[in-house]
Amino acid sequence: MTGLHDDLGAPVPLAGPARRVVSLVPSLTEALAATCPDRLVGATDWCTHPADLDVARVRGTKNPDLAAVTALGPDLVVANKEENRELDVRRLRERGVAVWVTDIETVPQAIASMRRLLVEAVGVGAPAWLDEADRAWAGQVPTPHTRAVVPIWRDPWMLVGRPTFTADLLARLGVEVVGGTGEGRYPHADVDALDDPDLADVVLLPDEPYEFTATDGPECFAAVPTRLVSGRLLTWYGPALVGSRISLDRA
Repeated sequence: MTGLHDDLGAPVPLAGPARRVVSLVPSLTEALAATCPDRLVGATDWCTHPADLDVARVRGTKNPDLAAVTALGPDLVVANKEENRELDVRRLRERGVAVWVTDIETVPQAIASMRRLLVEAVGVGAPAWLDEADRAWAGQVPTPHTRAVVPIWRDPWMLVGRPTFTADLLARLGVEVVGGTGEGRYPHADVDALDDPDLADVVLLPDEPYEFTATDGPECFAAVPTRLVSGRLLTWYGPALVGSRISLDRA
């Protein structure tokens, strides 16, 4: 296989379809497990879906055990520009390991990126779930009707900003992410300034990466209503996109 390049344009030297894949991205782990489970040989400790995933674990997304990854003899390691460190990608490549880095900031990018990875690098056909997700999220981005603060961490408080996959996904539901000091993907925020109905109509509190619960998060907001939501539906591309539109609309 010649001429393969990842989402960042880096060459990916593969002699043929990847038969042994290590995933350093929870969303892509779920996508691979749902599509070609026999190809997946390793994943991070944070790869929690599917629940019965039985592969070697190689530590976390930010601190993968590179020796353990290499020992698995992968044809390909899958990483993500945001979730994984460039240093780890470089060190794997220096060890002679082929790495495919995805770059995903929108729902269409997620679908196109996963299609290329599965078809071109892994050598399997586009799965039915991917086509279903494509149909579910097709169409123009509507005019926003709701303003939402979406925290991802507290103490210090950090929010979903732009450009991010989550902001684009919510925009396709008519929800505009707001709040935070300054521009950027994950701006910091003064929580007192967020509790302002002139700023937001709702505060969406996901259960990851910070696990907001009924007793941890809502108590900080008296003027703006809060809603607990699944972090996986907000932040995971892959099979989570199937049905997430309906689930989030009902949330």
